[in-house]
Amino acid sequence: MSDVVKTLLIELESELKQQQLWSTVPPQPAAMASTVPFCYDTMALEQWLQFIFLPRMQALLDARLALPNKISVLPVATEAFKAHGIRVAPLLSIIARIDS
Repeated sequence: MSDVVKTLLIELESELKQQQLWSTVPPQPAAMASTVPFCYDTMALEQWLQFIFLPRMQALLDARLALPNKISVLPVATEAFKAHGIRVAPLLSIIARIDS
């Protein structure tokens, strides 16, 4: 199972880069300290995926800790990336597989 998740995380990173949604500059520390879901008040979803979700999931895998059994990123991603149209379908597909 963890190998599947690890592969999906690699795919997610790759697709964010492919979609040019990968940032070379991290958010400010204050943005990272947000307490609202997905840090939607301080950063774009792609930043949350890159700077919070991916590192936390990787840390869980590295530490061989239990992964969350219920992740619901797809509904928020569908809304957040709506303006990008059909081109983000592969990204949403990866997120859907992570959710499941």
